[in-house]
Amino acid sequence: MLFSLLSFIIVGLVCGAIARAVFPGKQPMGLGATALLGMGGSLLGGLVGSMLSGGLFAATIQPAGWIFSILGSLGLLYIISRRR
Repeated sequence: MLFSLLSFIIVGLVCGAIARAVFPGKQPMGLGATALLGMGGSLLGGLVGSMLSGGLFAATIQPAGWIFSILGSLGLLYIISRRR
């Protein structure tokens, strides 16, 4: 349980950092906000990926999961940047 939570935070941090690096412009957010961005993007990307695949996405680490997590983080970052 604890390992899963720590993995989720680390994956969220990595996906959020990649999304911030790819997204144009400056995003004034710290390490915690970057991790939250990535975790939210991971949840959003997993939901979209699951809907597109008909529920075939498993809860394992796989390349499609990383891609959808980064895309979800980019989507959230776009929404956040539009509000400012």
